[in-house]
Amino acid sequence: MSDPKLNSEERELLNALEEGEYESVLTDDRKRELESAAAHTFKRDKRLNIRLSSRDMIAIQAKAAKEGVPYQTLAASIIHKYISGSLHDVTSTRETDGTKVENA
Repeated sequence: MSDPKLNSEERELLNALEEGEYESVLTDDRKRELESAAAHTFKRDKRLNIRLSSRDMIAIQAKAAKEGVPYQTLAASIIHKYISGSLHDVTSTRETDGTKVENA
């Protein structure tokens, strides 16, 4: 497998993996535990009804169409990223000469 985006160390690790130099230490119990955690992480068992402006609704539908996902999935992903701390307001900080500066 050749991927031009890999650096030499990554390419070396990939080659070693493909040649069988690494062996999984994952036990059946641990695998079941991880599968259960994953299933519960992505389980969508609650509904949320919200009102949006037409402008926001059109924008989220357009973004979703561009990404090739349903707009509800995109909205759920945005909410999940926000509450998990991985979605940040890029307008709240700007960089000046490599130094982050808070906007007023």
